[in-house]
Amino acid sequence: MSLLDLAPVIPVVVIEDAGTAVPMARALVAGGLPVIEVTLRTPAAREAIARIAEEVPEATVGAGTIRTTDDIAASVSAGAKFLVSPGTTLSLVEALDSSGVPYLPGAATVTEVMALVERGIKELKFFPAEAAGGIPYLKSLSGPLPDVRFCPTGGIKPETARDYLALPNVGCVGGSWLTPADALASGDWARVEKLAAEAAALR
Repeated sequence: MSLLDLAPVIPVVVIEDAGTAVPMARALVAGGLPVIEVTLRTPAAREAIARIAEEVPEATVGAGTIRTTDDIAASVSAGAKFLVSPGTTLSLVEALDSSGVPYLPGAATVTEVMALVERGIKELKFFPAEAAGGIPYLKSLSGPLPDVRFCPTGGIKPETARDYLALPNVGCVGGSWLTPADALASGDWARVEKLAAEAAALR
C-alpha cells in the first residue's frame, strides 16, 4: 500500500530528547496515526527512530529532512521504514532509489515534479506547501499532471488540513501541530493522543 494511503495526516516530529520517542509514538498510534516522520533536525533523531522501530512495532516510523546519502544510510540503519526529503537533486533521488525503502521526494515547482515523473515517481512531498502556493497551486497541478499525488507539508494547520485532503491529488498531509514542543517536554501524552484522534478523523 502507498504511504499516502496509510493515514490522512503524517505527524512531522522534531524530537529533542530520545526518551520521549516511544511514549509519543504510542500516543500517536492510539489516536489513529500510525505513520510518523521523525525529522533529522536534532542530535536525538536517529536514536528516536531506532527506539520507535524497536519498541512500537505498530508504528511505521520514517526519517524526514533527508538531504544526503549519509542521512539515508544512517536512517535506514536506525530502522526507518520510509524516507522524506525537502527537495530532490539527481544524486539524492538516485540514492533514495537504492535505499530499499519507500520514499517521498520533495518538490515545489512544476519542473521539479515533471523531472521526478520522468523517473517514474508519482508520489511526492509538496514542500513548503503554504509558502509555495498551497491549495490553489495544487489545484492547478491536477489538470496537466493528473496522475501525480502529493503529501503537502509546511505551514499546514488543523483548520486548513481538511481542505488540502479534499483535493483529488492529495493523499495525505504532513503536520507538526500534532506534537507540540511543550507537550513533548512535559510528557502530556493525553494531549498528543487527542490531537492525533482529531487529525485521524479529518478523512
